[in-house]
Amino acid sequence: MKPPATFIRVLLAAGTMGWAAAFDARAQQGHGTNFTITEYYEAPYQQQVKSILSGAEVVHRPGQPDLIRHFKLQTFNLDGQINLVVTGPECIYDEKACAASSAGPLQVQNGDGTFRVDGEGFLWRQTNSWLTISNRVRTRIEGGAQLNMIP
Repeated sequence: MKPPATFIRVLLAAGTMGWAAAFDARAQQGHGTNFTITEYYEAPYQQQVKSILSGAEVVHRPGQPDLIRHFKLQTFNLDGQINLVVTGPECIYDEKACAASSAGPLQVQNGDGTFRVDGEGFLWRQTNSWLTISNRVRTRIEGGAQLNMIP
């Protein structure tokens, strides 16, 4: 049984709960499309988006982390500018650990595209906004690249 798209779309309040609260109302088993989870900065910037994890499809697997296909993770600076964009064919989202990971390929670039990293395997920890790329890391930096790693 396929849950409605609005069932999968979730906006979260700021705070340490982050993405973990996103799945409170989901079905026991199922697939969804146009998956999105939005995280906000803590007060006094609670109206500002900190990150958005989205995907073309989510597969909920009871007792296991969810599978997100064709994922896109965007992080934002306090001024609303895109800091990083991470994309790949699929990742696992563990709501309890507030983390996304994959052994597969990924691409990372900064907001203006002047800094790019390709690799295989990653771990994204939502609680502290850390991205670790584990294998076959290739970096390309073009003139004028800027990357703000710590908001």
